[in-house]
Amino acid sequence: MGVRNDELIIALPKGKLGEDALDIFQKIGLPAWEIQEDSRKLSYCFNDQGIKYLICRPTDIPTYVEYGAADIGIVGKDTLEESRADVFEICDLGYGYCKFVVAIPKDVLEKIEKKHGAFNLKYFTNTRVATKFPRITKNFFNSKGIQVEVLKLHGNVELAPAVGLSEMIVDLVSTGRTLKENNLVAVEEISEITARLIANRVSYRIKNSWIQEIVTKCNQIVDLRGKQ
Repeated sequence: MGVRNDELIIALPKGKLGEDALDIFQKIGLPAWEIQEDSRKLSYCFNDQGIKYLICRPTDIPTYVEYGAADIGIVGKDTLEESRADVFEICDLGYGYCKFVVAIPKDVLEKIEKKHGAFNLKYFTNTRVATKFPRITKNFFNSKGIQVEVLKLHGNVELAPAVGLSEMIVDLVSTGRTLKENNLVAVEEISEITARLIANRVSYRIKNSWIQEIVTKCNQIVDLRGKQ
């Protein structure tokens, strides 16, 4: 797909990530008025400023950016790692914080600690792990030298251990409340996650000054928030 020099196309995720992105964009002077997250409208054009927004499913944004349908986009680091899209990660926006964890049933952890004195992931060699993020999960356990069977689910992974589908789960958590309500305990942290600004590789070269100006201003907002 060709890249237009007179227009910057931004892929904006639906939901909370998109709402927070719009807040940052407004603060750095990008046009963002009249964009309604709860609308069915999927694109917004601001011709005078040369800006166009595409409202996308968060998981689709790496693809839109990689193949040039959008020049830049906002995406969670989790989605970016899982997709392995060929894009530039150009800014950590610092919001949308959560973390990947391995979790097991609380009663199972208690039995392990009673028997062995401490928990070790190697006790779960050759078991099943349920997750919405199979690539990240496989890479993590491979890095530990632990053989597991990874089961991909599209939601409610917390249910899997309760019904005997898996012995463990890998999922994103923010407060940990969902784990607690489902009698699960995080036993290992894989990585921390925040929202990222990504760019198409061709767009990054052709529209570098435009994109770099946005990156610089976004970094200023992030630094300011960090000092508050």
